[in-house]
Parts: sequence; structure tokens; C-alpha cells
Amino acid sequence: MAEISIREVAAHAGVSMSTVSNALNRPERVSPRSAARVATAIAELGYVPNTAARQLRAGRSQAIGMAVMNITNPFFAEVALGAEETAHERGYAVILGNSYDSVERERRYLELFERQRLDGVLIAPVRGHDAIRRQFEKRGIPVVLIDRADPQDLCSSVSLDDVLGGRMACEHLVASGCREIAFLGGPFVVPQMRDRLAGCRAAAADAGVGFRLIETDTLNPGLGRHLGAQIADLPVADRPDGIFAANDVLALGVMQSLISHGVRVPEDVGVVGYDDIDFAAASIVPLTSVRQPSYSMGVAAATLLLDGLQNGDNHRSIRFDPELMVRQSTKAVPPPPSVVTGRARKTIRTRASATTAAGTPTSEEAHALRR
Repeated sequence: MAEISIREVAAHAGVSMSTVSNALNRPERVSPRSAARVATAIAELGYVPNTAARQLRAGRSQAIGMAVMNITNPFFAEVALGAEETAHERGYAVILGNSYDSVERERRYLELFERQRLDGVLIAPVRGHDAIRRQFEKRGIPVVLIDRADPQDLCSSVSLDDVLGGRMACEHLVASGCREIAFLGGPFVVPQMRDRLAGCRAAAADAGVGFRLIETDTLNPGLGRHLGAQIADLPVADRPDGIFAANDVLALGVMQSLISHGVRVPEDVGVVGYDDIDFAAASIVPLTSVRQPSYSMGVAAATLLLDGLQNGDNHRSIRFDPELMVRQSTKAVPPPPSVVTGRARKTIRTRASATTAAGTPTSEEAHALRR
């Protein structure tokens, strides 16, 4: 069936095309009689206004693009939900692309966003972001980084202090009695991974405990189960007694495998994850995790983008602090002598200085499961 045009509606109603346009877009400019004639013609012809075309002519698509690294990771699912709900409340749609850790897939989504002339872009980039920023800057399309800070402060961003998060995880394992900490994570082309490693390594060095790196090229439960089985097979004397996995899905896989191989968690090995996804607290052994406020990060990113569209794009960066959620996958940490038992304890967060330069893995550490 051919699409009914505004010209046909005008002819059927016996009015001008501008009257039809005003009836659709600025009804206060049209007399009640003319508005009624236009409404009747629309109903009789079955005309459907081309909203998308009108918005593009007005210079706004009322849609934003969002590309995340891996939507199967509950962290990114929550970020996307926060961004989508915020955009919806302000009259915008979100077109979501799942890069799935692929630079090529990310590129295809970004090209789609550009062709569709979307109003703005939210992105958790797989690799670097400078080329992406320049790509959209040429068209006047603002970009907000998610889970990534821009060192040059050339575009808005929402991120977490991952160095602090890595330090908090390691310090908790040490305080719970662990003397050999293993960091499981990667790839280290991702800045968040480097920062988490840097914080963990610095805390281990400060505490004078053993540290080893088990580098991965991805983060998923299957790989976690594989690594957990390898760790469980090590002699007890060579086995790390504290594990910090760079995200929760990896940590849950590790913990599942350890337990199935007869390694007790946390009595033999303490395990800490990262992100604090819903499944962390629901695991058979509830997982201690460094919490990222994922939903709030999505809300903040969408708010930065839409505020910039409304008020003019002025770059702003928001950095959240992590929070350690202590559960049964790590041993209880005795309270300091000054703390009165039976009274609610406050979480005290200390921002420690640690440089990301310390986070670059050495070749001897990479992929090592032994001392």
C-alpha cells in the first residue's frame, strides 16, 4: 500500500499543506474548523505522520546511540538500563549496540549511529576513544564515555576509581588473613583492567604479601571454571589463598570450580570479585565484591549527554568511588579494638595514591599459575 502524503491529506480536507502541517505540529495556529477537517481527512485516508522525517528536518532525531562492550555482562546491562530509562523520561529513544569485545562490531555500530544522524552517543569503548571522539566531533554529535575517563578532558565521561577498587579488594584479602594474592584478569589493553591490577599490586606490595598475575584475554564464567580447576590442582603449598578476579562472572566461575574440586571457600581460598552484580549475593557462597554503581553510572551518562544537548555541550567528568561489599566468600575481618561490638559499623574508605604505571604486567607474571 502506497504511503499517504501530506499533499493528499490537504487535497482531501480542502485546505493548504501548511494548514495540515500546522494542525500536526502547531495546532494552536489552526482554527477549530480547519483542525476538524484535517483530522477527518487523516482518519479517512489512514495517514501516518512521518515523525522521524520531521525530527530530522528540525535537526533532532530524539534518539541517542549506545555501544557497550558486552551486554551479557550484568554490569553493562544495568548501565544500559539506567541510561535507557533516563532517556525515555526525557523523550529520547536509545539504540543499543553490543560490541561484544570486538573493535569491528563497535565500528559498524558507530557508523550506523553516524548515518542515522543520532543526537548523541554513549560508549564504553573496546579500545581507545580518541578516534571515536573525532569521528563524531566533525558532525557536531557529542560523545559521553562510560566506564572510562578521558585523560585529555576533551569529552564528557562517567567512570569509577578502579585503582582504588583494586586496592580495596587486596587490602580486604590481606586483612582476612591471606598471604598469597592472585589477580585474575585482562586483557590489559583495557584501562580498567590495568587500573584494577595496579591497585591490587600496590596493596600487596605495601602489605608485604605474595602476589601473582594470571592474565586472561576475556572475562566469563567458563574461563573462571577452567582457571579454578587449575588452581585447585596445585599443591596446597603453591596455591594462592586469596583470589581477586577482575569481574564477578569470572569470580563466580572460579569459586564454583574450587568448591567442586574440594577447595573450601573461604577457609582455604578467599575470593573477591568486581562489579557487585545481582548474582554475587545470590551465589551458593555469597561473593565479596567491589561494587560499581552500574545503574547510577548509566543514569549519569545519559544525563550528561542530554543536558549537553539542551544547554550546549560543556565537558564534564563524573568519577564514582567503589564500595566493598563483604560477604561469605572471604573470612571475617576482626574489628579494630576501638570498635564496640554490637554497634553498626561504618564503612570507612581511604583514598590511597597508586600509579597506573605499576599496573603493567611483566612477562614472568603473565599466565603464571605457580610461584
